[in-house]
Amino acid sequence: MEVAQVIDDSAVPAGAVAPAGHSVAPTRTGWQSRYVATLCVVDLMVGLGSAVAALGLRFGPATADSYNRGHLWLTCGLPFAWMVALTLNRAYESRHLFVGNDEYARVFRAGLGFTAALAVASFAFDFRLARGYLIIAMPLVVVAGVAMRYLVRRHLHRSWGRGERLHRVILVGHELAVGEMTKRLRRERYHGLGVVGACLPYPAAESVTGGGAGPLPPILGTFEDVATSVARAGADTVLVLSCPEMAGAALRRLGWQLERDDVDLIVASNLVDVAGDRTTVRPVDGLPMLHVEHPRLKGGRRVVKAVFDRLSALLLLILAAPLLLAIALMVWMSPGAGGPAIFRQVRVGKNGRPFIIYKFRTMFVDAEERLAELLDGNESDGELFKMRHDPRVTPVGRWLRRLSLDEIPQLVNVLKGDMSLVGPRPPLPREVANYPSDMRRRLVVKPGLTGLWQVSGRSDLSWEESIRLDLSYVENWSLTMDLAILVRTLSAVIRSSGAY
Repeated sequence: MEVAQVIDDSAVPAGAVAPAGHSVAPTRTGWQSRYVATLCVVDLMVGLGSAVAALGLRFGPATADSYNRGHLWLTCGLPFAWMVALTLNRAYESRHLFVGNDEYARVFRAGLGFTAALAVASFAFDFRLARGYLIIAMPLVVVAGVAMRYLVRRHLHRSWGRGERLHRVILVGHELAVGEMTKRLRRERYHGLGVVGACLPYPAAESVTGGGAGPLPPILGTFEDVATSVARAGADTVLVLSCPEMAGAALRRLGWQLERDDVDLIVASNLVDVAGDRTTVRPVDGLPMLHVEHPRLKGGRRVVKAVFDRLSALLLLILAAPLLLAIALMVWMSPGAGGPAIFRQVRVGKNGRPFIIYKFRTMFVDAEERLAELLDGNESDGELFKMRHDPRVTPVGRWLRRLSLDEIPQLVNVLKGDMSLVGPRPPLPREVANYPSDMRRRLVVKPGLTGLWQVSGRSDLSWEESIRLDLSYVENWSLTMDLAILVRTLSAVIRSSGAY
């Protein structure tokens, strides 16, 4: 049940209800089809550009020679073969696009499969494929393909942030769950879901509040009215929250009703922040059972992560050495600052082990002594102390924080093994002392130089949201997620969102 409707909040109010009898299908403008068509063009251009670059770099002026004619034909056909490889890996299916890392993983797998297919075809047809051509073309097509798809997705997410191309969603569930989900979906628009109404298990007025979780959207009816509410509101997606009334046969009947108008059905799981690759559906005597695997906290992939962290940190420290020296001189010579350029502070690492974290000093030397007099101005709702205009921050420090340059010395912590490139935020001992039991879960892995908390807003996030992101990372960690977060970190640093 694919959805393809463009909604602009500036033209259609979020709570607008279509006239009775309104059908969803005729209003769809097919933005998803256009999005996939854009990906096809982008992939075609990436394949052509990579093939031409490999041909030129490998053969140079000899490209036009007769004995290279086979590689010329290969260069012409490679873009189309690359699209076939992506299609076979289902990299154009809507379920794998728009959000998450699955799309990028499929591009990577398509590259591996395509490389193997070229090698087999070269051997089978006795075609002398130049290894240099293959070594240049295939990594280039994969890296460029992922990068271009990321840019296309960023453009889509920006349009979602403006209220465009949002799926019109009706929530089905109990009042508290509907209020909480409405608050989350309105706060995070990168998923493209715009709530236009809700159906509760009992009749309720539109003025009902979410029981402390947040304001409810317009109440369109009860569970018996979901199908008619979809037509009245012009919705294209129904999101069923966890509740005993909408399970088993009732959920199956709802799916049949929505199928007629090709309306998407989404079922929210009770499993909080558990990624799909940790779940497997296995039928037992005709009854589907959802098996949940434990998080990958040990094993070979963790060893690969540790090796990647330390090698990357060493390389980055060598490359950034001139920048580190320049910043250290700026901090040391800044007017009225005084004190050392490097700030050292005790943080809590893996399994609660304390370690010394290194950062460029961004505050005056008496910052800790002045903290008590500023507590009333704390803008954080949790254990952290945050002030958007903290008077203890030096002018140079404010600039360093905005560009996240003050955190570069933490590469030394990564090299020592106290931290990882990606992980939860390194907490202070006083924060950990007040952690409830579930928050201590974030201490089972190394803290990170960057993480979901940084690419999602940093200081602009609430305490609850920061903890949720950290726990989500711990439960669903993967090498693909780490690479995606590192790429998103560059964008977050450039935007300077939440950096103060």
